[in-house]
Amino acid sequence: MAPCHSMRYVSAYLLARLGGNDSPKESDIKKILSSVGIDCDSERLSKVVSELDGKDVDEVIKEGLTKLASVPSGGAVSAGGAAPAASSAGEEKKEDKPAAKEEEEESDDDMGFGLFD
Repeated sequence: MAPCHSMRYVSAYLLARLGGNDSPKESDIKKILSSVGIDCDSERLSKVVSELDGKDVDEVIKEGLTKLASVPSGGAVSAGGAAPAASSAGEEKKEDKPAAKEEEEESDDDMGFGLFD
């Protein structure tokens, strides 16, 4: 069962629960989905209803969040790779600033007079 397609059934189930139906049936979910033009796959619908029937939805969501927290996202790896590049760019800027100061100091040393003027 493809997860993206199952989410429509879970979402409709949750909408029914939010609407006050403590135990949504397949017919309730079909009605919600058909109202937005989605045809139901009765096998997937039965699976979702049987898995969620009698469970506390809040607990199911909390359990899912803890599972998601343990899944590596890959974003941290990219951020780690970008950090050294950013710091090296910052170091380059720091190096440029002292060079500019040295040039200013040199121009102050001649005080407007050139050696060969």
